[in-house]
Amino acid sequence: MDYIVTVFWVGFFLYIAFKFIRSVRVVAAQEVLIVERLGRYHQTLNAGLHFLIPFVDKVTYAHTLKEQAIEVQPQICITKDNVQVKVDGVLYLKILDAQKASYGIEDYRFAAIQLAQTTMRAVIGTLELDKTFEARDSINHRIVEVVDNAAEPWGIQVNRYEIQNLSPPKTVLEAMEKQKTAELNKKAEISLSEGDRDSKINRSEGLKQEAVNKSEGEKQKRINEAEGRAKEIESIALATAKGIESVAQAISASKGKDAVKLQIVQSFIKEFSHLAKPNTEIVLPMDLTNIESITSSVTKIIDTEKR
Repeated sequence: MDYIVTVFWVGFFLYIAFKFIRSVRVVAAQEVLIVERLGRYHQTLNAGLHFLIPFVDKVTYAHTLKEQAIEVQPQICITKDNVQVKVDGVLYLKILDAQKASYGIEDYRFAAIQLAQTTMRAVIGTLELDKTFEARDSINHRIVEVVDNAAEPWGIQVNRYEIQNLSPPKTVLEAMEKQKTAELNKKAEISLSEGDRDSKINRSEGLKQEAVNKSEGEKQKRINEAEGRAKEIESIALATAKGIESVAQAISASKGKDAVKLQIVQSFIKEFSHLAKPNTEIVLPMDLTNIESITSSVTKIIDTEKR
């Protein structure tokens, strides 16, 4: 009997000692403790050393003020064009008011996750599949806006939401891959055709320029030749005119007629010698055998022209 009493009192004193020890609390940085006194909220303990009243004060909640990353489990969402996509993400939030986080809702983490998933389904339901890949930022912003407004009475602040994976069904992925391949092939064919077209245009432009250059060259050549012939004709004409003028002056001079007669006789004899060849018979009029009559006839013509 004494043994039982001794054990009871030892246990009692140990319990009292434990309570007194537990009444001394050291709170770390970025942590808070919610203290209730006789079942009612009493105070919030921030970082530092605190003393509680044993058997009266009780620490009911402990929270961290650091930003928390909460993983949102994958869920199936249906797009506007009735395609199922699997979406998951990460929600980043932090506690601003520990009292509200303790008494405003039973589990703020679970509530934030559920609200983020609900908003995700609603937002993706308004978008077509192609737009969902392009609208990640707008989806994230919309989820943060909705959850942050709803979480204000809970004493928490939602900083951001990030979509990790957005995965359509395998069949849709295969169809998208085929479409992308077809688009790439089409672009490649267009590029090749444009390159071939540009090459042909360049070649035709080169041939055109070459033909123009040749025609210009031929034109200039003909112009030069014509100018050369014109100058040659002009020179011959000038020389002939000068020759005629010289002959006329010579005839007008003294003894000019005699010189002309001599020149005519010499030319006649020269041309006649060309005709008179061996074994060749020549029949001449009688007038041509009289050289003196020929020269006198020519002299009369010259005198007539002079007068």
